[in-house]
Amino acid sequence: MESIGLMEPLLPPEGTSELNDLVIDLVSKASSFAGTLNPVVSKSVGDLVRSMNCYYSNLIEGHDTHPRDIDRAIAENYSSEPEKRALQKEAVAHISVQRMIDEERAPDLCPISSEYGQWIHKEFCKRLPEELLWVENPDTKEKIKVIPGRHRDGAVQIGRHIPPLPENLNIFLRRFNEAYDSRSLSKLQRIIAIAASHHRYVWIHPFYDGNGRVVRLMSYAALKNANVGSELWSVARGLARQKEKYKSLLQAADGHRRGDLDGRGTLSQKALIDFCAFFMKVCIDQVEYMSTILDFTTLSERMRIHIEEMIAMKQLPKGSYSLLREALLVGEFERGKVVDITGFKDRAAREVMYALLKKGLLVSDTPRGSVRLGFPIDVVERWFPLLYPATK
Repeated sequence: MESIGLMEPLLPPEGTSELNDLVIDLVSKASSFAGTLNPVVSKSVGDLVRSMNCYYSNLIEGHDTHPRDIDRAIAENYSSEPEKRALQKEAVAHISVQRMIDEERAPDLCPISSEYGQWIHKEFCKRLPEELLWVENPDTKEKIKVIPGRHRDGAVQIGRHIPPLPENLNIFLRRFNEAYDSRSLSKLQRIIAIAASHHRYVWIHPFYDGNGRVVRLMSYAALKNANVGSELWSVARGLARQKEKYKSLLQAADGHRRGDLDGRGTLSQKALIDFCAFFMKVCIDQVEYMSTILDFTTLSERMRIHIEEMIAMKQLPKGSYSLLREALLVGEFERGKVVDITGFKDRAAREVMYALLKKGLLVSDTPRGSVRLGFPIDVVERWFPLLYPATK
């Protein structure tokens, strides 16, 4: 029987000043960011961020599905190439699970728990094509079927790290649940626990495959649950943009204690603190970035410049920007208001609206319903600079 002491410490010491300062900074900036956009606009941006989160989380796993291919997959326009189609379906699966989290359709469980991780894994994997549900044992070359939501029943090795044996998973996961139960943690420790648990869950490695995607969605849900995260930003983007450092610090936190000044557990306390600090800095960076690009004044100006260029090239009619600015400002408006907003006569005003609907710059749930902003992939690079890497 492996001892659960092999996973200790599960949290940095309470009162670690570097981490406390980072948490306070994150909470302050996240609070300032919250509520800066109209709730309807936030919902539309949330759709964009889910797609972005999926892109970057898959990129960390080495699956580079282009944002345009993700956009097509959301519209059920799949590639005829089997490999690309499979990755598109993987992207849709990720987006579907995050949407359930955003819309509060996830189970009423602590996000940092083995049960929540099983729910994510089940919902994600059951949407995958058959060919993505198999892994290969690198030593025996045996093909192993990944069962949605089911913990592994065999031993694995990840680099130099050997996770707990399958017969001991339950005791490690029980300790995981106990250590990160928010009811026993201070406000500061609750947020630090999100970072610490991110590593320890991967260290346990409860599934044959999908552990990285599961833990990033767990962290996303936990940040939201702590009233720090929101559908307007994603930690996955920041982790992917520093992928090598992310993986290096995860690996370092697998290491054993380095002498008497490195805590009292089996694993390195300093390496855990270093990973937690990195995770918090990534969160802060992403809040700052999204706060900047979603600032009303700068976003509306980027939109204006882009729309004027499209008007000059006769890709949109005059008056287009006035409707888009109204949607950005108030969230949504009734179709009957287009005359007042544009100052055009009825037919001309409706032609402007229809042109914007056709290009996806305005969207509506019903043919006659209110309209709101849409963010088609064609405008993302102009309206949200550097949201994705440079186009291939």
